[in-house]
Amino acid sequence: MLNGRPDMSYLRWRWKPYECELPQFDEVRFLSAMRNKSWGLVGDSILRNQIQSLICLLSKAEEPVEVYHDREFRNRRWHFKSYNFTISLLWTPFLIKSEVFENENGESSSEIQLHLDVLDPIWTSQYGNFDYVVIAGGQWFLKVAVYWENGRVIGCHYCQDKKLTELGFEHLYRGTLQRVFRFITSSNHKPVVLFRTWSPDHFENAEWFNGGTCKRVLPYKKGEYSGKDMDHVMRAIELEEFRKIMPALNGSGNAGTLKLLDTYSLSSMRPDGHVGPYRFPNRDKDDTSVQNDCLHWCVPGPIDAWNDLIMEMLLS
Repeated sequence: MLNGRPDMSYLRWRWKPYECELPQFDEVRFLSAMRNKSWGLVGDSILRNQIQSLICLLSKAEEPVEVYHDREFRNRRWHFKSYNFTISLLWTPFLIKSEVFENENGESSSEIQLHLDVLDPIWTSQYGNFDYVVIAGGQWFLKVAVYWENGRVIGCHYCQDKKLTELGFEHLYRGTLQRVFRFITSSNHKPVVLFRTWSPDHFENAEWFNGGTCKRVLPYKKGEYSGKDMDHVMRAIELEEFRKIMPALNGSGNAGTLKLLDTYSLSSMRPDGHVGPYRFPNRDKDDTSVQNDCLHWCVPGPIDAWNDLIMEMLLS
């Protein structure tokens, strides 16, 4: 809105599940339940997007104080003093150890280097500090990257000018989730962990890097949109790996510590809720030189429903 978006109808739609009610977020009830607790949100810029929504919702009850941020403002921490409640954002777009050579606009100077057998210590070293963790993968797994294991290169994804085995992003994503879930189930520390599913984009006519746009101002109707092929590939991996780990959790008596936060279906119906061309102030929506953002969500907007779901899952 501040950057010039003229339509407001996207604010007036709420997702309603069949045969039950999803209450709106209650900031006082949430903060009261989380007194003396600590949360960690682990992932990429979509997790940052979700934490923006969560902090805005909670700020209706109390304004938090930012008590830490790194130089790039990627890793941050906020404190709600009256409740002694802390929320941390941990930037780790691959969840595993990585070397990334790109700027904030996604422009790369070299291939990403990924270590498939090493989880990112940015989050594993802090895991023991949290009572609740929200963790997710995302579109970063589709990027061009060189894959390492046991200290040597084993392959690549889409490295056209290198004589490396094409392993594909499916290999990367499946292996990463297996390692993440094994870490969670084997850790002596047992926070409540919510694994959030794939967040869809709604680029039309092209992709983010070659002129894709998202100009819709209404949600899809039921059955109007079935998602992109990539959505179904990534979501299938997520659901399969989550189901595979559940017997181990049930057998250990810790089934309640890992939950599936499935936001895909409700999000896929909301092409109207993205930032679009309004990333910066005073931009003409029809200016073809403006790079659209059809992945991240307006705040307030559809992403608030993710936090409605979290509250219902944890407090009801």
